Amino acid sequence: MLSLEIVSPEGHLYKGNVTSVTVPGVNGEFQMLDHHANIVSVLAKGSIKIAVADFKSAAFSPRFTKSDKDQKFLLPIDSGTLELKDNKIIILVD
Repeated sequence: MLSLEIVSPEGHLYKGNVTSVTVPGVNGEFQMLDHHANIVSVLAKGSIKIAVADFKSAAFSPRFTKSDKDQKFLLPIDSGTLELKDNKIIILVD
């Protein structure tokens, strides 16, 4: 399972385990799953999409919305930076 941490200037927006994360990269949207290769990327304006196994116990910032269509949480961002290393994703967002 992937470990995800999303940080903004206001503080931590999310910290916990997730099934998958889809982000708006500057060259297009891409998804990260368990055991994805290490990566560093700049993020563009769009939405971070997070799939969490247990939605009921997941604690999210009020900035997130839940998509009933595909059961993912969405976080709109203007830009950001992402690092994935050793199954841990850290995303810094504006």
